[in-house]
Amino acid sequence: MTRQFLIEQIKQKRSYLCIGLDTDITKIPPHLRSLPDAIFQFNKAIIDATKDLCVSYKINTAFYEALGVKGWQALEQTVNYIPSEHFKIADAKRGDIGNTSSQYAKAFFETLNFDAVTVAPYMGEDSVKPFLEYKNKWTIVLGLTSNPGSKDFEQLKVVDKATNNADEFLYERVLQKVSEWGSVDNLMFVVGATKAKDFEPIRKIVPEHFLLVPGVGSQGGSLEEVTKYGKNNGIGLLVNVSRAVIFASDKENFAEEARKAALQYQQEMEKYI
Repeated sequence: MTRQFLIEQIKQKRSYLCIGLDTDITKIPPHLRSLPDAIFQFNKAIIDATKDLCVSYKINTAFYEALGVKGWQALEQTVNYIPSEHFKIADAKRGDIGNTSSQYAKAFFETLNFDAVTVAPYMGEDSVKPFLEYKNKWTIVLGLTSNPGSKDFEQLKVVDKATNNADEFLYERVLQKVSEWGSVDNLMFVVGATKAKDFEPIRKIVPEHFLLVPGVGSQGGSLEEVTKYGKNNGIGLLVNVSRAVIFASDKENFAEEARKAALQYQQEMEKYI
């Protein structure tokens, strides 16, 4: 998917909502759990109920990998069912030496036909480059994440050897360096919504890149603040909401309740576009 097509979808739908299909089989409605393809049937119902309200779906592969072969089958069924106009993200957080990353890229961009995959950058350029070699595919690199442990490494101060001053966070160095490896047409960055005011300095480093923003909803991030500090001229945001939408209800009306939850986010986003 091209950058321009994604921007057009955002404008048409008045939404920059990404719905996370982090489908935990222990949390889906009980009446579905006995079905042989329970995960896919749940995802299918969620997609049918919300596809006009969002521009993207993000599949956290851990919830599928944990189920073995059946999980991978559900993942493949799900990504194939998502309409082509939606931006399909594999939240896999891959990152390894070059030849291994090449196989990861092939898995998600060829075998499974995702538009994007999340990648950890800490092994350096050669671990990220294989993902960037695919035309009209996106590499979403971890920048500043929303978890408490981000302070252990991402928010460490880095010493500038020239000045001997520690005036830059490690995640800022990562954003600056990684942005040199690709372009605004194939690189995005993950920035957690729980650190909304950090979007201002981040936007000085990557003013035009899209940002994938988890942490709104169950994690307590503010959509208003994320948009205020993070939006650029092309919107430049994909705000992910997972549990607050897909698990809005565990009753037989779960899809209807998911739609209501997604609609609330879409209607708020419409005010900011």
